[in-house]
Amino acid sequence: MNILITGAGGYIGRQVARQLAEQHHVIGIDLRSDSDAGFDLRAMDIRNPALRDLVIDQQITHVIHLAAVLEFSGDRARDYDIDVNGTRNVLDACLAGGVQHLTVTSSGAAYGYYADNPAWISETDPLRGNVEMPYADHKRQVEELLAEYRQAHPELTQLVLRVGTVIGSGTRNLITNLFEKKRLLAIRGYDSPFVFIWDQDLVGIIRHGVETGHGGQFNVAGDGCLTMDELGALLGKPVLKLPLPLIKAGLIIGHRLGLSRYAPEQIKFIQFRPVLDNQRLKDAFGYVPAKSSREAFLHWRDHQRAER
Repeated sequence: MNILITGAGGYIGRQVARQLAEQHHVIGIDLRSDSDAGFDLRAMDIRNPALRDLVIDQQITHVIHLAAVLEFSGDRARDYDIDVNGTRNVLDACLAGGVQHLTVTSSGAAYGYYADNPAWISETDPLRGNVEMPYADHKRQVEELLAEYRQAHPELTQLVLRVGTVIGSGTRNLITNLFEKKRLLAIRGYDSPFVFIWDQDLVGIIRHGVETGHGGQFNVAGDGCLTMDELGALLGKPVLKLPLPLIKAGLIIGHRLGLSRYAPEQIKFIQFRPVLDNQRLKDAFGYVPAKSSREAFLHWRDHQRAER
């Protein structure tokens, strides 16, 4: 296989690229090149029209599209351009080069954060990513774009992975920052459950999809979920439960003063978390995660404690 990976300089991208490079020809692109990456990592923006020429010249057969804006930059137009228009450029490059298989990492956020979400969300539930939340909204729009291309170009097999919260021994992100505080902040009256996927399971799932040629849409999460109370107990930390109006007021003030980039309506991220059903991942895709949500979280916790 000749494999192109976008976002290959990132946390998951490097791991996927290094594993696949053991048996296949792998080219990675990211905003910066790195001669010490352990594979061919080149500097290129996914919006660059030259991506088409790279795919054709290198006779790429498989594309793994990981590049995305993970944290809102404050510039919605920019983030949209990268996420949605960048994905369109990747799709057009795939078609121009006759790529056989495209893997895209989407997110459980594409389902949206709503009070009427089912207790466990399956792949047949609608994608309603909230307009007021850029990350969720863009993931929904990317998936709508992918659906359009699937219908118009069935010759390009698409594997779409709706990923839960990724966690591993060295994970450092906005979510793990919440768990490293002296106390966990929660909203009174809401369980705010998290589903986790061990980072090594995610790498394995991507590799499995590429090497088997699987297509379709799959939720990616370990078995089970953990509420804020359960997370607090596992961390040995108190859970501070504040009333919703108080948290919203704090966000309003912080947003107006420029102290927070998060608007009050984004409190839905904690309030109505989508809980991903992974049954189809196990039955139809053929991958059983090695770690449950609880086991993945404990793996991260134990490594954090060992580093202190």
